[in-house]
Parts: sequence; structure tokens; C-alpha cells
Amino acid sequence: MTPESVMGIGRAALEMTILVSAPVLLVTLVVGLIVSVFQAATQINDASLSFIPKVIAVLATFAIAGPWMLTVMTDYMRRVLTSLPGIIG
Repeated sequence: MTPESVMGIGRAALEMTILVSAPVLLVTLVVGLIVSVFQAATQINDASLSFIPKVIAVLATFAIAGPWMLTVMTDYMRRVLTSLPGIIG
């Protein structure tokens, strides 16, 4: 196992992590920004007002993008496991 192959595996793992987590993080960012603007405009400072919409948005994102995320992760693991004998030997 060469250092280049280890770096390649690590790079692919980081890319997969970013790819799978991006939809949830982006939705949370957008909802948080919208709620913050609403709170600043109305001067309502309630902690549950910023928490509940984010939870609902994350759950909706998992419901919509969850199958795609699972497919992407499954394909990645299949590629890693099938290439494992070539990497080791």
C-alpha cells in the first residue's frame, strides 16, 4: 500500500462526506438565515423559533434526499470493498 493510495482513499472519503452532508447543511443554513432575518425584523428572540424550523427542514431534507444519500454511500462502500484486494495485495 503506497502513500499515494492511502491519500487517494482519504481524499475519496472526504469528498463522499462533503457530498452526502451538503444537502442537509445547506438547507439548515438557508432556514437559519431566514429565521434570523425574521427575528431581527420582528425583534422576537425566542430560542424555539430558531430551533423548530431547522428540525422540520432537516427532517424534510432527509425524507427527500435520504434515498439518494443512501445510494451514494452504498455505491461508495461497494467500490471500496471491491477494490480492497487490489489495494492490499
